[in-house]
Amino acid sequence: MRRIIAEDLDWSLATVSSLSNLCLQCIVSNFEEKPIYEELTSSEKDFIQNRVSLSLPLHFAANVFPDGVYWKRRCEQKWKVCDVSNYGESWKRMFFERQLENIIELFIPGITEPKTVLDMVTLCKDHIKKLNIAQLLPPVKEPQTEDEEQATELTLENEDDKSGMDHFDFRILLDKLTNLEELHLVYKVKSCGMNFEWSMFEMTNRDCESLAKALKSCKTLKLFRLHLSHLEDKKCRLLVKYLLDHPSLRTLDFSHNVIGDSGARAISKLLTKSKLEILNLYDNNIGGPGAKAIAHALSKNTILVSLNLCLNRLSDEGGQAICKALLNNKTLLHLQLGANGVTWLTALSLSSVLAQNNTLKSINLSCNTLGEVGGNALEEAMSHNTSVTECNIHLTDIEERKDFR
Repeated sequence: MRRIIAEDLDWSLATVSSLSNLCLQCIVSNFEEKPIYEELTSSEKDFIQNRVSLSLPLHFAANVFPDGVYWKRRCEQKWKVCDVSNYGESWKRMFFERQLENIIELFIPGITEPKTVLDMVTLCKDHIKKLNIAQLLPPVKEPQTEDEEQATELTLENEDDKSGMDHFDFRILLDKLTNLEELHLVYKVKSCGMNFEWSMFEMTNRDCESLAKALKSCKTLKLFRLHLSHLEDKKCRLLVKYLLDHPSLRTLDFSHNVIGDSGARAISKLLTKSKLEILNLYDNNIGGPGAKAIAHALSKNTILVSLNLCLNRLSDEGGQAICKALLNNKTLLHLQLGANGVTWLTALSLSSVLAQNNTLKSINLSCNTLGEVGGNALEEAMSHNTSVTECNIHLTDIEERKDFR
């Protein structure tokens, strides 16, 4: 027995490749100059997608390769973590959604050319269903002298927020994404370093107006989430104005902002002039008057199934109003009122509701001071209610007992 070691490391004792394989390898080597793909069988197409260069121009690859192995290879080359289940099991959709998100997150107003975004949109608009924008960069500020800084401060004190855009202008984008269903936004800078300013973590009036108009133009949007962006009453009212009668919006998430009673009153109008099914206002500044406005709309609403008002300032004024609205509302399934400073008075109101409402399935009253009176009232109500399957009363000063959990 003898062993032959070849100088060619690719040489093996295997039989010579078939002529068809040699032809396919030739196609792979010259694919950009002479793309041959549609004429091939499915197995031959897989051969090409597994071996063709990942450095092909994106505009070329986008028009040639459908969803498949090629886009999986490009995703895994570009990102360490690739969970395709979050993208409807589509590798091509994952690549283009994340690529567009990266472009928007690194877009610097006044420096980055809008054409960079528009060129990408031309290639990917049919594949974009969800965008999750984790940062929006403000314009780069040129260093100022001491005299210029003083002049700027005086100007800001006497001038409204009316000059050019501060962040990315979504009007150039959203109306072109005809399949977009979800938009998650946050106005912040992920790594600001020593250049930290509070203005990096909020949207301006100009941002709000341009975003509102862009949202109105996006007729396919089902879910809109704007959080951690210092959204206050004035901007909230403007956004709501453009979202009234939106044809497809089903979920609205304004959590972790600073919306107060005025903004809540605007949102109450949205409950009567939209098809919202889920409303999340977690962690805002909504008090009793704002909650009463929402309650009034809720009593007439026949679509909403989930309302989250946790970590606001409803007090018993707002808590009781929301509970009483449920006497007329027959569609709400999930209600969250945790950490709102409500007491046993709200618990009593809710108890009287539970005796008549057989729609609610889950209630969150955690982190309130309900006490023994509130606990007894809820226990009595639960004994007659057959719909509620979950009631969160953690940290409410209700004594834990085996017969009431």
